Amino acid sequence: MPGFELFGTEERKEVQDVLDSGVLMRYGFEGMRNGHWKAKELEKAITDTFDVKHAQLTSSGTTALSTAMAVMGVGAGDEVIMPTFTFVASFEAIITAGATPVLVDIDETLCLDPKAVEAAITPNTKMVMPVHMCGSMAQMDKIQAICEKHNLLLLEDACQAIGGSFHGQKLGTIGHAGTFSFDFVKTITCGEGGAVLTNDETYYTNADHYSDHGHDHIGNDRGAEDHPFLGYNYRISELHAAVGLGQIKKLAQILSIQKEHNAIVKGALEQVEGVTFRRIPDPEGDNASFLSFFLPTEDLARKAHKALLENGLGGNFYWFDNNWHYIKKWSHLKNATSLFPLNPTLANALKSYDYDQFAQSDAVLGRTISSLINLSWTKEQAHERAEKMAATIKSVLS
Repeated sequence: MPGFELFGTEERKEVQDVLDSGVLMRYGFEGMRNGHWKAKELEKAITDTFDVKHAQLTSSGTTALSTAMAVMGVGAGDEVIMPTFTFVASFEAIITAGATPVLVDIDETLCLDPKAVEAAITPNTKMVMPVHMCGSMAQMDKIQAICEKHNLLLLEDACQAIGGSFHGQKLGTIGHAGTFSFDFVKTITCGEGGAVLTNDETYYTNADHYSDHGHDHIGNDRGAEDHPFLGYNYRISELHAAVGLGQIKKLAQILSIQKEHNAIVKGALEQVEGVTFRRIPDPEGDNASFLSFFLPTEDLARKAHKALLENGLGGNFYWFDNNWHYIKKWSHLKNATSLFPLNPTLANALKSYDYDQFAQSDAVLGRTISSLINLSWTKEQAHERAEKMAATIKSVLS
């Protein structure tokens, strides 16, 4: 991880096809294309690879989330349950929909705690959005059962876990819909891009329209197409889709390398007394893009992270202090800071929310370090790094 480490002739060939045709837009210009429809080809590759009926490409993982919420009917007055540990795009998409994000604790899976989810349900709850962080999955069986019990929508944010699975089913295909991100640092990349995955034909049809200004895409004259409802410009370009088309062919190779390198690093850290590991509900389904582990205390985790960086071991993340991924630093959310007036009900809800209630999340994430697993390492480099990491952490704990 990420897929850009394996850029090569496959991506260049697909991009050159687009440049040769001169058509960079995914819709229209049939006579100029020379038969190249990269976005359509990538959507077909996604449905085949992930065993899902429908895929709609978008311009980013964030717009994929926004599109999914729109087609699932999430809007003003609704509450969406999400985890305290995620990327800011998760709550940005909820707010864009006009709904209210309701944050709940994570557990040692680093994903939603099902007990916290159930405790947070109110009459206004419409959706639960688990986020499969750092390559591994939420407890989807328990979360799915909660959603069925309370008749709630289930949207998977699988942007960080492409290629992962839970009990044999691909992440992003378990809920009513799921989303991927194909930005530059994801498991496979388009440079920028995202996708909505679903087995629901109505959701798919509406996602196709919504992500292109509401165009119904009926007929061969784009200018004559109707607009059955409001939409936005969330389209992916042919250039970005072309990159993804080259990348998706390498997914099996990427996952294989990640799992091999992840196992090497874990094998070394398992020898360090005091190091424990993230709980993975289905270890076979981990996409292995990160190895996340716990130190005994927050203080030791901070010291170990500092020592790792000082010893030239970058790519180790201490999320507890991260500006983008943990609630502690989301001051713009807490203060409802916006360039334009938010719906007063939403703004008041954000400002009045108790953001100090997440002692469980603090206790978990304060002890967590996540190590990025690179594809470009040789096996020897992976072993060398693993031993250096183990020695560094051992020196802190001794």
